[in-house]
Amino acid sequence: MSAGDDRFDAEGYLRDRRTWTEELATEIAARDNIQLTPAHWEILQAIRRFYTQYEMSPATRPLLKYLGQELGAEKAGSIYVMQLFPGTPAKTIARIAGLPKPANCI
Repeated sequence: MSAGDDRFDAEGYLRDRRTWTEELATEIAARDNIQLTPAHWEILQAIRRFYTQYEMSPATRPLLKYLGQELGAEKAGSIYVMQLFPGTPAKTIARIAGLPKPANCI
């Protein structure tokens, strides 16, 4: 992925989510210095299910609530998620998962 890569918008979100692959997710994560582990993939797969169900990327609170329902309370804590996805987790997770930026994330 280069700066002029037209697959992505100015903020690094995939323009066409249908082109997302796990290989591409690994490339996007590497750009953020994240090496994807099974714990990362579990959350990425969960957010993609959320998107399929609700047709939107969740902001942090709905994301954590959904992770609690899907993966259990121990994997839905903000500290746990922030350790895996530093910065603004909802935005980072959506970007790596090939989904649009959450609507109410700055």
